[in-house]
Order: sequence, then C-alpha cells, then structure tokens
Amino acid sequence: MTIPQQTTAEGAEPLLKVSGLVKHFPITKGVLRRQVGAVKAVDGLDFEVMPGETLGVVGESGCGKSTMGRLITRLLEPTGGKIEFEGRDITHLGTSAMRPRRRDVQMIFQDPYSSLNPRHTVGTIVSAPFRLQKVETEHGTKKAVQDLLELVGLSPEHYNRYPHEFSGGQRQRIGIARALALKPKLVVADEPVSALDVSIQAQVVNLLDDLQSELGLTYVIIAHDLSVIRHVSDRIAVMYLGKIVEIADRESLYGKPMHPYTTALMSAVPVPDPKRRTQRKRILLTGDVPSPISPPSGCRFHTRCWKATEVCRTVEPPLIALTPAAGHRVACHHPENAPDQAPGETSATAATGGKSVESA
Repeated sequence: MTIPQQTTAEGAEPLLKVSGLVKHFPITKGVLRRQVGAVKAVDGLDFEVMPGETLGVVGESGCGKSTMGRLITRLLEPTGGKIEFEGRDITHLGTSAMRPRRRDVQMIFQDPYSSLNPRHTVGTIVSAPFRLQKVETEHGTKKAVQDLLELVGLSPEHYNRYPHEFSGGQRQRIGIARALALKPKLVVADEPVSALDVSIQAQVVNLLDDLQSELGLTYVIIAHDLSVIRHVSDRIAVMYLGKIVEIADRESLYGKPMHPYTTALMSAVPVPDPKRRTQRKRILLTGDVPSPISPPSGCRFHTRCWKATEVCRTVEPPLIALTPAAGHRVACHHPENAPDQAPGETSATAATGGKSVESA
C-alpha cells in the first residue's frame, strides 16, 4: 500500500489542513473572574494530513498534543487559526452544523477505563453513534455492533456485557469499535496504548495498522513513545511547548533529525542490545520545561538547548524546509544535519553547557 506524502505535486488534496491553530485557556482571579493570564496550550500549528496516511505527533507531557487532538475533532473551540476538513472550514461550526461531520472525524481516547460508561453495556456503548446520528443499518443495529466487535478482535457474544468485565486491552478495542461505527475518514488516536501493558500494546498497534489497510482510514496518532510512533507513522510532527518544531517523513526524521530537541528525544529511546547501547551518546537536557503561561521569547527551546545563541533568545525561527527532502521542515536557527541559519553567532550556553552527554 503506497501512502501519499505531504507533497501535493500530483494534485492530491489534503484531507485535513490546519493553519495557525491556537488554543489559550484563560486564567481568572477574584469574585468577578477577571482574566489575569492564559495557558498557551497550543500556540500556532501548521500541518496537513493527506488521505490514507498516518501522522504521528510526539512530545513531552504538557506540550499540547492532546489539546491539538481535541481541537481538530472540534471537541474544543479554537482560540484562533483555521481547521479545514475536505476543503471546508470547520473551525467555528456550531453543534448542529458540525453534527454531520462527526461521522467523518472520530476519536480514540487515552484511558479505556474512563472513556467507557460503566453503567452501559458494550452494545449500548458501541451503538451510541448510530442512535445519535440516526443511522439505519441494513440488518439492524445489533448485527452492526456485533460485526464491529468481531472486526476489532472481540466476540459478538460480548454484546450484553459491561466494561468492568473486560481487561484494559479489550476495553480499548471497544473504544476503537465505537470510533469506527460510522465509517469515519479521519481517526484521531490520543495515546491509544499508553495506559496498556507492554504485552498488549503491540496487539492494539497492529490492530490499528490492519484496520487502516482494510478500511482505508487516515490517522493522527498522538503518543510520547517514539518506538510506537516509528512503527505506525508515515510522517511525524515533533511538538514542544505548544508549537511544532520539526515535521518530516519517518525515514528522514529518524535518519537525520534536524532540531536539537528531536535529537535529544531520539537519544532517550531505550536500546535493548547492550553492545549497541554503549555505541551511542545520550543527551541529558538540563532544566525543566518552561511554563506555557509565559513561554520564553524567541525559540521556546533555547532555555534547554546546548546550541542556543542570542538570536535564539530574540527571534522565533520559522518552520521551513532547509533541505531538498520534500516535507522535512524544522524551526531552528542552528539545526543538526543541515546548514546553520545564523552563522557567526556564539553559543549563549557555552559557559554553562546546555546539555550533558554520557554513554548510555
């Protein structure tokens, strides 16, 4: 199966296009609830998702990944920017106008324990989309639900059981069945395996892969596990403090990462082979992630970056392509594996050492 890349040279139109997406959560104080600030969870995202591909989104906890997922599914109202689905602007559609689009955009939630109502049977949970959208099936809703359960690897006999009777992996399969009920075109999976045992994660990841091939799905998969993202994604976006700092196809990103933050993330991936483990250097970033309430000026990563210079403190780098590789874009003044965009600058962290390097 050939997955189309971000390049639209052949005339392919993106299924989802996000431009300048912003979400700020207000901070209020006092009896009058006066706004005194805002949490800048998502602060200007630009990306596209082509039909049939999988876009992986990675980053540290609190970088805005899950908020981004809820914005593109319109579970949250954006503060600014634009979201286009199949060429139509859905940024500020009301509840009634958005209802028909719910069939095409669905979400798989992170926690299979809290995303399923414990008082409802599996049949009631999975059939909810049919009821809400008033969709009539050829052989009845019960048969459609049982077919969905079988599709995700569960028994049709589970129809009358309750969520507490299932394991975590089985509950996540129920959530996947619910998301696929109306045959969506885009599925946003918010850390679909992070709450599961390692032994079960591979089964769920392989299930998502098989469903994509069988049903022609398009995925946006949010995760913090780089090995999971590498297995399932065609392209990968790296987020840091509400912004995308690098986006590229899988081979380019893992072969030649350009942003220092991406390089640090790659160095943290566990290596099971002791011999290979000693052959690489692990980058240990110093300091904590800055607060999204008042992010740093310029490049947001400069407070932890070992290559940061004065230009990094004052000028925000644009997300642009620095190499001929189509679709590989990075927001950095001093990228790795690419020409320096601000030559002659002296490192502002040379004296303190913005990182420590050790043999893993």
